Amino acid sequence: MSAPQIVLSIIVVIACMFLIAVVLLQSGKSNGLSGAFGGSFDTYLGKNKSSSADARLARLTKWVGFVFMLAVLVLNLL
Repeated sequence: MSAPQIVLSIIVVIACMFLIAVVLLQSGKSNGLSGAFGGSFDTYLGKNKSSSADARLARLTKWVGFVFMLAVLVLNLL
């Protein structure tokens, strides 16, 4: 294994662990079985989540997922 492969492997493992942690920190979108069948209530506070912790975690999930996919693709090409 060459040095770039080792570095990319470490980046993949770190991104994988970080992605798992970020996904687990997010709150659920439904309220169990009642949310699946009855729908959820949209309130003013629920619609304005652009600066909340969940919105930041969602953006972080997208970026970490992108880094993970890119590292895996580059590692596969090496």
